[in-house]
Amino acid sequence: MFAYLLMTALMIIAASILISLYRVIRGPSMPDRIIAVDTIGINIIGMVAIISMMLETQAFLEIILLIGILAFIGTISYAKFLERGVVIERRRDQ
Repeated sequence: MFAYLLMTALMIIAASILISLYRVIRGPSMPDRIIAVDTIGINIIGMVAIISMMLETQAFLEIILLIGILAFIGTISYAKFLERGVVIERRRDQ
């Protein structure tokens, strides 16, 4: 019974990723696309957690942390790009 529940949760999260992917492709504005990419990252974290529960292992917990860190850095980079137009600022001292 618990395995069916986990499989159903995986299917729901996969549908959520597809809906977010549609928003990334057809988003009306760049901030909407950034939020959709962040949502996809969070959903992938959930999928890895459910797979870890299904396989009854803790080996994937480091992967969850890595995906979370990369999603956070990506969101911050996109936000900085929208605000300033560049991600890495170079200062020229003359």
